[in-house]
Amino acid sequence: MNPANDISSESILKDFPTLKRRFDGKRLVYLDSAATSLKPESVIEAVADFYRNHNANIHRGVYRLSQEATALYEETRKKLKRFFNVPEDGEIVYTKGTTEAINLVVISWARKFLKRGDTILLSQLEHHSNMVPWQLVARERDARILYIPIDDRGNLDMDFFLNAIKGGVRLVSVNHISNVLGTMNPVEEIAKVAHENGALVLIDGAQSAPHIPVDLRAIGADFYAVSGHKMLGPTGTGFLYAKKSLLKEMDPYQAGGDMIREVTLEGATWNEIPYKFEAGTQNIAGIVGLGAAVDYLETIGMERIREHGERLALETRRRISEIEGVRLFGSDDSSPGGVVSFNVGDIHAHDVGTILDSYGVAIRTGHHCAQPLMERLGVPATARASFHIYNIESDIESLYNGLKKVTEVFGKWS
Repeated sequence: MNPANDISSESILKDFPTLKRRFDGKRLVYLDSAATSLKPESVIEAVADFYRNHNANIHRGVYRLSQEATALYEETRKKLKRFFNVPEDGEIVYTKGTTEAINLVVISWARKFLKRGDTILLSQLEHHSNMVPWQLVARERDARILYIPIDDRGNLDMDFFLNAIKGGVRLVSVNHISNVLGTMNPVEEIAKVAHENGALVLIDGAQSAPHIPVDLRAIGADFYAVSGHKMLGPTGTGFLYAKKSLLKEMDPYQAGGDMIREVTLEGATWNEIPYKFEAGTQNIAGIVGLGAAVDYLETIGMERIREHGERLALETRRRISEIEGVRLFGSDDSSPGGVVSFNVGDIHAHDVGTILDSYGVAIRTGHHCAQPLMERLGVPATARASFHIYNIESDIESLYNGLKKVTEVFGKWS
Protein backbone atom coordinates (compact mmCIF):
# COMPACT_ATOMS: atom_id res chain seq x y z
CA MET A 1 0.00 0.00 0.00
CA ASN A 2 1.24 3.45 -0.84
CA PRO A 3 -1.48 6.00 -0.01
CA ALA A 4 -0.85 9.46 -1.35
CA ASN A 5 -0.42 12.38 0.99
CA ASP A 6 -3.83 13.58 -0.17
CA ILE A 7 -6.21 10.68 0.33
CA SER A 8 -8.75 12.34 -1.93
CA SER A 9 -6.47 11.47 -4.86
CA GLU A 10 -7.19 8.45 -7.03
CA SER A 11 -3.95 6.71 -6.04
CA ILE A 12 -5.57 4.94 -3.11
CA LEU A 13 -8.24 3.31 -5.27
CA LYS A 14 -5.80 0.65 -6.50
CA ASP A 15 -5.68 -0.82 -2.98
CA PHE A 16 -9.35 -1.84 -3.27
CA PRO A 17 -9.83 -4.53 -5.92
CA THR A 18 -13.64 -4.35 -5.85
CA LEU A 19 -13.39 -0.90 -7.43
CA LYS A 20 -12.06 -2.52 -10.60
CA ARG A 21 -15.57 -3.85 -11.26
CA ARG A 22 -17.55 -2.28 -14.08
CA PHE A 23 -21.30 -2.42 -14.58
CA ASP A 24 -22.74 -1.83 -18.03
CA GLY A 25 -19.41 -0.29 -18.98
CA LYS A 26 -19.44 2.13 -16.05
CA ARG A 27 -16.98 2.05 -13.18
CA LEU A 28 -18.34 1.18 -9.77
CA VAL A 29 -19.06 4.18 -7.53
CA TYR A 30 -19.44 2.58 -4.11
CA LEU A 31 -21.38 4.81 -1.71
CA ASP A 32 -22.56 2.27 0.87
CA SER A 33 -19.73 2.14 3.38
CA ALA A 34 -22.09 2.69 6.31
CA ALA A 35 -23.47 -0.78 5.55
CA THR A 36 -20.07 -2.37 4.99
CA SER A 37 -16.74 -1.05 3.82
CA LEU A 38 -14.72 -2.33 0.91
CA LYS A 39 -11.60 -4.32 1.79
CA PRO A 40 -8.06 -3.37 0.78
CA GLU A 41 -5.81 -5.94 -0.84
CA SER A 42 -3.70 -6.16 2.33
CA VAL A 43 -6.72 -7.38 4.32
CA ILE A 44 -7.71 -9.90 1.66
CA GLU A 45 -4.14 -11.17 1.48
CA ALA A 46 -3.88 -11.48 5.28
CA VAL A 47 -6.93 -13.75 5.32
CA ALA A 48 -5.65 -15.80 2.38
CA ASP A 49 -2.17 -16.06 3.93
CA PHE A 50 -3.65 -17.41 7.15
CA TYR A 51 -5.41 -20.21 5.29
CA ARG A 52 -2.40 -20.92 3.10
CA ASN A 53 0.29 -20.92 5.75
CA HIS A 54 -1.05 -20.84 9.33
CA ASN A 55 -4.38 -22.66 9.32
CA ALA A 56 -4.81 -24.33 12.71
CA ASN A 57 -7.03 -23.99 15.73
CA ILE A 58 -5.85 -21.66 18.47
CA HIS A 59 -4.92 -21.96 22.14
CA ARG A 60 -5.12 -25.76 22.20
CA GLY A 61 -2.17 -26.94 20.17
CA VAL A 62 1.44 -27.40 21.26
CA TYR A 63 2.59 -27.78 17.67
CA ARG A 64 4.08 -24.80 15.85
CA LEU A 65 1.26 -24.23 13.36
CA SER A 66 -1.24 -23.81 16.20
CA GLN A 67 1.15 -21.55 18.08
CA GLU A 68 1.52 -19.37 14.97
CA ALA A 69 -2.28 -19.12 14.59
CA THR A 70 -2.66 -18.23 18.26
CA ALA A 71 0.00 -15.54 18.03
CA LEU A 72 -1.66 -13.95 15.00
CA TYR A 73 -5.08 -14.07 16.69
CA GLU A 74 -3.81 -12.47 19.88
CA GLU A 75 -1.70 -9.92 18.00
CA THR A 76 -4.90 -8.40 16.61
CA ARG A 77 -6.18 -7.98 20.17
CA LYS A 78 -3.02 -6.05 21.01
CA LYS A 79 -3.46 -3.88 17.92
CA LEU A 80 -7.06 -3.09 18.85
CA LYS A 81 -6.04 -2.24 22.40
CA ARG A 82 -3.51 0.28 21.11
CA PHE A 83 -5.71 1.62 18.30
CA PHE A 84 -8.67 2.36 20.59
CA ASN A 85 -6.59 3.21 23.70
CA VAL A 86 -8.20 0.47 25.77
CA PRO A 87 -7.23 0.92 29.45
CA GLU A 88 -6.45 -2.67 30.48
CA ASP A 89 -5.56 -6.05 29.02
CA GLY A 90 -8.46 -8.48 28.83
CA GLU A 91 -11.10 -5.84 28.05
CA ILE A 92 -11.56 -6.77 24.37
CA VAL A 93 -13.92 -9.65 23.64
CA TYR A 94 -14.09 -10.79 20.02
CA THR A 95 -17.59 -10.92 18.51
CA LYS A 96 -19.11 -11.14 15.02
CA GLY A 97 -19.76 -7.39 15.20
CA THR A 98 -21.74 -4.68 16.95
CA THR A 99 -25.00 -6.61 17.02
CA GLU A 100 -23.49 -9.60 18.79
CA ALA A 101 -21.56 -7.31 21.14
CA ILE A 102 -24.76 -5.56 22.26
CA ASN A 103 -26.58 -8.87 22.64
CA LEU A 104 -23.68 -10.13 24.73
CA VAL A 105 -24.21 -7.25 27.17
CA VAL A 106 -27.97 -7.80 27.18
CA ILE A 107 -27.67 -11.51 27.92
CA SER A 108 -24.62 -11.55 30.19
CA TRP A 109 -25.14 -8.29 32.09
CA ALA A 110 -28.76 -7.15 31.81
CA ARG A 111 -30.36 -10.54 32.40
CA LYS A 112 -28.32 -10.87 35.57
CA PHE A 113 -28.45 -7.36 37.00
CA LEU A 114 -31.51 -5.58 35.55
CA LYS A 115 -34.36 -5.42 38.06
CA ARG A 116 -38.06 -4.70 37.93
CA GLY A 117 -38.69 -0.99 37.59
CA ASP A 118 -35.19 -0.17 36.30
CA THR A 119 -34.97 2.25 33.38
CA ILE A 120 -32.94 1.82 30.20
CA LEU A 121 -32.30 5.07 28.35
CA LEU A 122 -31.96 4.85 24.56
CA SER A 123 -32.48 7.45 21.81
CA GLN A 124 -34.62 7.94 18.73
CA LEU A 125 -31.44 7.70 16.62
CA GLU A 126 -30.71 4.05 17.35
CA HIS A 127 -30.19 1.19 14.94
CA HIS A 128 -32.54 -1.72 15.58
CA SER A 129 -29.63 -3.71 17.03
CA ASN A 130 -29.47 -1.16 19.85
CA MET A 131 -33.23 -1.19 20.42
CA VAL A 132 -34.70 -4.65 19.96
CA PRO A 133 -32.38 -6.53 22.37
CA TRP A 134 -33.19 -3.98 25.09
CA GLN A 135 -36.90 -4.22 24.36
CA LEU A 136 -36.73 -7.99 24.81
CA VAL A 137 -34.84 -7.88 28.09
CA ALA A 138 -36.97 -5.01 29.42
CA ARG A 139 -40.09 -7.09 28.82
CA GLU A 140 -38.43 -10.09 30.44
CA ARG A 141 -37.29 -8.15 33.52
CA ASP A 142 -40.29 -5.80 33.76
CA ALA A 143 -38.03 -2.79 33.22
CA ARG A 144 -38.93 0.28 31.20
CA ILE A 145 -37.30 2.06 28.27
CA LEU A 146 -37.18 5.79 27.72
CA TYR A 147 -36.06 7.34 24.44
CA ILE A 148 -34.13 10.59 24.22
CA PRO A 149 -35.89 12.69 21.55
CA ILE A 150 -34.04 14.41 18.72
CA ASP A 151 -34.56 17.81 17.16
CA ASP A 152 -35.16 18.39 13.47
CA ARG A 153 -31.41 18.48 12.81
CA GLY A 154 -30.88 15.06 14.38
CA ASN A 155 -29.32 16.25 17.64
CA LEU A 156 -30.19 14.66 20.97
CA ASP A 157 -32.39 16.63 23.35
CA MET A 158 -29.78 16.92 26.08
CA ASP A 159 -32.19 18.66 28.45
CA PHE A 160 -34.38 15.55 28.31
CA PHE A 161 -31.32 13.40 28.97
CA LEU A 162 -30.22 15.48 31.95
CA ASN A 163 -33.67 15.25 33.49
CA ALA A 164 -34.22 11.57 32.71
CA ILE A 165 -30.87 10.42 34.07
CA LYS A 166 -31.93 11.52 37.55
CA GLY A 167 -34.87 9.14 37.55
CA GLY A 168 -33.29 5.80 38.38
CA VAL A 169 -31.72 4.99 35.02
CA ARG A 170 -29.68 1.77 35.19
CA LEU A 171 -28.07 1.95 31.75
CA VAL A 172 -27.74 4.43 28.88
CA SER A 173 -27.17 2.94 25.42
CA VAL A 174 -26.70 5.28 22.45
CA ASN A 175 -24.76 5.33 19.23
CA HIS A 176 -21.62 7.40 18.76
CA ILE A 177 -22.51 8.36 15.18
CA SER A 178 -25.92 7.81 13.58
CA ASN A 179 -25.98 5.44 10.61
CA VAL A 180 -28.78 7.50 9.03
CA LEU A 181 -28.07 11.15 9.78
CA GLY A 182 -24.36 11.11 10.54
CA THR A 183 -25.02 12.89 13.84
CA MET A 184 -22.16 12.53 16.31
CA ASN A 185 -23.40 12.33 19.89
CA PRO A 186 -21.53 13.86 22.85
CA VAL A 187 -20.61 10.48 24.30
CA GLU A 188 -17.99 11.74 26.74
CA GLU A 189 -20.52 14.07 28.34
CA ILE A 190 -23.18 11.35 28.34
CA ALA A 191 -20.81 8.91 30.07
CA LYS A 192 -19.72 11.47 32.65
CA VAL A 193 -23.26 12.50 33.60
CA ALA A 194 -24.52 8.93 33.58
CA HIS A 195 -21.77 7.80 35.95
CA GLU A 196 -22.45 10.74 38.27
CA ASN A 197 -26.01 9.43 38.51
CA GLY A 198 -25.13 5.77 39.00
CA ALA A 199 -25.87 4.52 35.49
CA LEU A 200 -23.73 2.41 33.20
CA VAL A 201 -23.12 3.40 29.56
CA LEU A 202 -22.94 1.39 26.34
CA ILE A 203 -21.88 3.10 23.12
CA ASP A 204 -22.65 1.67 19.68
CA GLY A 205 -19.43 2.44 17.82
CA ALA A 206 -20.32 0.79 14.51
CA GLN A 207 -20.15 4.07 12.55
CA SER A 208 -17.50 5.88 14.60
CA ALA A 209 -14.74 3.26 14.68
CA PRO A 210 -14.22 3.34 10.89
CA HIS A 211 -14.17 7.12 10.56
CA ILE A 212 -12.85 9.01 13.58
CA PRO A 213 -10.20 8.58 16.27
CA VAL A 214 -11.84 6.68 19.14
CA ASP A 215 -10.17 6.96 22.54
CA LEU A 216 -11.96 4.59 24.89
CA ARG A 217 -9.99 5.77 27.89
CA ALA A 218 -11.15 9.35 27.26
CA ILE A 219 -14.76 8.43 26.45
CA GLY A 220 -15.11 6.50 29.69
CA ALA A 221 -17.96 4.23 28.58
CA ASP A 222 -18.50 0.92 30.35
CA PHE A 223 -19.20 -0.91 27.09
CA TYR A 224 -18.30 -0.05 23.51
CA ALA A 225 -19.36 -2.17 20.52
CA VAL A 226 -17.50 -2.25 17.18
CA SER A 227 -18.03 -3.96 13.81
CA GLY A 228 -14.83 -4.93 12.02
CA HIS A 229 -16.47 -5.19 8.60
CA LYS A 230 -17.23 -1.45 8.58
CA MET A 231 -13.60 -0.54 9.31
CA LEU A 232 -12.13 -2.30 6.26
CA GLY A 233 -11.98 -5.69 8.01
CA PRO A 234 -13.64 -9.00 7.07
CA THR A 235 -17.30 -9.67 7.70
CA GLY A 236 -18.15 -11.57 10.86
CA THR A 237 -15.56 -9.71 12.93
CA GLY A 238 -15.75 -7.13 15.68
CA PHE A 239 -15.46 -6.80 19.41
CA LEU A 240 -16.99 -5.66 22.64
CA TYR A 241 -14.92 -3.45 24.88
CA ALA A 242 -16.03 -3.79 28.49
CA LYS A 243 -14.47 -2.75 31.76
CA LYS A 244 -12.75 -5.69 33.38
CA SER A 245 -14.66 -5.25 36.62
CA LEU A 246 -17.93 -5.75 34.73
CA LEU A 247 -16.66 -8.72 32.71
CA LYS A 248 -15.69 -10.46 35.94
CA GLU A 249 -19.26 -10.14 37.23
CA MET A 250 -20.97 -11.15 33.99
CA ASP A 251 -21.92 -14.72 33.18
CA PRO A 252 -20.72 -16.37 29.96
CA TYR A 253 -22.68 -15.53 26.83
CA GLN A 254 -22.20 -18.96 25.28
CA ALA A 255 -20.91 -22.23 26.69
CA GLY A 256 -18.62 -24.76 25.04
CA GLY A 257 -14.98 -25.25 24.27
CA ASP A 258 -12.18 -22.83 25.20
CA MET A 259 -14.33 -20.77 27.60
CA ILE A 260 -13.88 -23.16 30.51
CA ARG A 261 -11.16 -23.77 33.04
CA GLU A 262 -12.42 -27.14 34.26
CA VAL A 263 -15.43 -29.34 33.56
CA THR A 264 -16.70 -32.19 35.71
CA LEU A 265 -19.89 -34.21 35.58
CA GLU A 266 -21.27 -31.87 38.22
CA GLY A 267 -20.44 -28.52 36.64
CA ALA A 268 -17.79 -26.20 35.26
CA THR A 269 -15.60 -23.23 36.08
CA TRP A 270 -14.79 -20.48 33.60
CA ASN A 271 -11.67 -19.47 31.76
CA GLU A 272 -10.07 -16.11 32.50
CA ILE A 273 -11.27 -12.91 30.87
CA PRO A 274 -11.80 -12.37 27.96
CA TYR A 275 -11.77 -16.04 26.98
CA LYS A 276 -14.79 -16.99 29.04
CA PHE A 277 -16.84 -15.05 26.45
CA GLU A 278 -15.22 -16.63 23.38
CA ALA A 279 -16.68 -20.13 23.22
CA GLY A 280 -15.86 -22.42 20.34
CA THR A 281 -13.68 -21.89 17.31
CA GLN A 282 -13.64 -18.22 16.43
CA ASN A 283 -13.35 -16.57 13.01
CA ILE A 284 -9.58 -16.79 13.32
CA ALA A 285 -8.77 -15.83 9.74
CA GLY A 286 -11.20 -12.94 9.94
CA ILE A 287 -9.61 -11.66 13.14
CA VAL A 288 -6.20 -11.80 11.47
CA GLY A 289 -7.70 -9.78 8.61
CA LEU A 290 -9.07 -7.28 11.11
CA GLY A 291 -5.55 -6.79 12.40
CA ALA A 292 -4.43 -6.00 8.86
CA ALA A 293 -7.29 -3.48 8.58
CA VAL A 294 -6.06 -1.72 11.72
CA ASP A 295 -2.58 -1.56 10.18
CA TYR A 296 -4.01 0.01 7.03
CA LEU A 297 -6.07 2.60 8.94
CA GLU A 298 -3.09 3.51 11.12
CA THR A 299 -0.92 4.06 8.07
CA ILE A 300 -3.35 6.63 6.73
CA GLY A 301 -4.32 8.20 10.07
CA MET A 302 -7.80 8.49 11.54
CA GLU A 303 -7.77 12.30 11.65
CA ARG A 304 -7.14 12.37 7.91
CA ILE A 305 -9.90 9.83 7.37
CA ARG A 306 -12.29 11.95 9.42
CA GLU A 307 -11.44 15.10 7.48
CA HIS A 308 -11.83 13.27 4.18
CA GLY A 309 -15.28 11.91 5.07
CA GLU A 310 -16.50 15.24 6.40
CA ARG A 311 -15.36 17.07 3.29
CA LEU A 312 -17.02 14.62 0.91
CA ALA A 313 -20.27 14.64 2.92
CA LEU A 314 -20.42 18.44 3.01
CA GLU A 315 -19.71 18.73 -0.70
CA THR A 316 -22.33 16.09 -1.47
CA ARG A 317 -24.97 17.96 0.52
CA ARG A 318 -24.09 21.17 -1.29
CA ARG A 319 -24.06 19.58 -4.72
CA ILE A 320 -27.22 17.50 -4.64
CA SER A 321 -29.19 20.28 -2.91
CA GLU A 322 -28.99 22.04 -6.28
CA ILE A 323 -31.37 19.42 -7.71
CA GLU A 324 -35.00 20.45 -7.53
CA GLY A 325 -36.99 18.33 -5.09
CA VAL A 326 -34.05 16.92 -3.12
CA ARG A 327 -34.73 16.88 0.62
CA LEU A 328 -31.72 16.42 2.87
CA PHE A 329 -32.01 14.99 6.37
CA GLY A 330 -29.93 15.84 9.41
CA SER A 331 -27.64 18.74 10.05
CA ASP A 332 -25.99 20.89 7.40
CA ASP A 333 -22.88 20.80 9.58
CA SER A 334 -20.10 18.30 9.12
CA SER A 335 -20.84 14.56 9.22
CA PRO A 336 -17.81 12.78 10.73
CA GLY A 337 -19.24 9.47 9.57
CA GLY A 338 -19.41 10.56 5.93
CA VAL A 339 -23.18 9.94 5.74
CA VAL A 340 -25.73 11.85 3.64
CA SER A 341 -29.41 10.84 3.71
CA PHE A 342 -31.90 12.33 1.28
CA ASN A 343 -35.04 11.84 -0.75
CA VAL A 344 -36.00 13.11 -4.19
CA GLY A 345 -39.50 14.57 -4.26
CA ASP A 346 -42.07 11.84 -3.74
CA ILE A 347 -40.01 9.25 -5.61
CA HIS A 348 -39.56 6.17 -3.43
CA ALA A 349 -35.98 5.68 -2.24
CA HIS A 350 -35.88 2.17 -3.74
CA ASP A 351 -36.64 3.59 -7.18
CA VAL A 352 -33.90 6.17 -6.72
CA GLY A 353 -31.42 3.45 -5.81
CA THR A 354 -32.43 1.21 -8.71
CA ILE A 355 -31.91 3.93 -11.29
CA LEU A 356 -28.60 4.98 -9.75
CA ASP A 357 -27.44 1.36 -9.94
CA SER A 358 -27.97 1.41 -13.71
CA TYR A 359 -25.33 4.16 -13.79
CA GLY A 360 -22.89 2.22 -11.59
CA VAL A 361 -23.68 4.20 -8.41
CA ALA A 362 -24.30 2.00 -5.35
CA ILE A 363 -26.23 3.59 -2.47
CA ARG A 364 -28.35 2.18 0.34
CA THR A 365 -32.13 2.68 0.36
CA GLY A 366 -34.83 1.84 2.88
CA HIS A 367 -35.28 2.38 6.59
CA HIS A 368 -31.63 1.51 7.38
CA CYS A 369 -32.70 -0.64 10.36
CA ALA A 370 -33.96 2.54 12.04
CA GLN A 371 -37.73 2.49 11.58
CA PRO A 372 -38.50 4.63 14.68
CA LEU A 373 -36.17 7.29 13.29
CA MET A 374 -37.95 7.12 9.93
CA GLU A 375 -41.22 7.72 11.77
CA ARG A 376 -39.66 10.74 13.52
CA LEU A 377 -38.53 12.08 10.13
CA GLY A 378 -41.98 11.50 8.68
CA VAL A 379 -40.85 9.26 5.81
CA PRO A 380 -41.02 5.52 5.11
CA ALA A 381 -37.46 5.40 3.82
CA THR A 382 -34.50 7.46 2.66
CA ALA A 383 -31.70 7.14 0.17
CA ARG A 384 -28.25 7.20 1.77
CA ALA A 385 -24.83 7.85 0.36
CA SER A 386 -21.93 7.04 2.66
CA PHE A 387 -18.22 7.56 2.08
CA HIS A 388 -14.86 6.16 3.07
CA ILE A 389 -11.23 6.65 2.11
CA TYR A 390 -11.63 5.13 -1.36
CA ASN A 391 -14.18 7.75 -2.45
CA ILE A 392 -13.10 10.70 -4.57
CA GLU A 393 -14.55 13.98 -5.79
CA SER A 394 -15.76 12.49 -9.07
CA ASP A 395 -17.97 10.07 -7.09
CA ILE A 396 -20.03 13.06 -5.98
CA GLU A 397 -20.42 14.16 -9.56
CA SER A 398 -21.50 10.63 -10.54
CA LEU A 399 -24.15 10.71 -7.81
CA TYR A 400 -25.30 14.15 -8.92
CA ASN A 401 -25.59 13.09 -12.56
CA GLY A 402 -27.42 9.92 -11.57
CA LEU A 403 -29.94 11.88 -9.51
CA LYS A 404 -30.53 14.19 -12.45
CA LYS A 405 -31.39 11.10 -14.48
CA VAL A 406 -33.79 10.03 -11.73
CA THR A 407 -35.68 13.29 -12.05
CA GLU A 408 -35.76 12.94 -15.82
CA VAL A 409 -37.15 9.40 -15.64
CA PHE A 410 -39.89 10.30 -13.20
CA GLY A 411 -40.53 13.80 -14.50
CA LYS A 412 -42.24 16.33 -12.27
CA TRP A 413 -43.61 15.15 -8.96
CA SER A 414 -46.62 16.35 -7.06
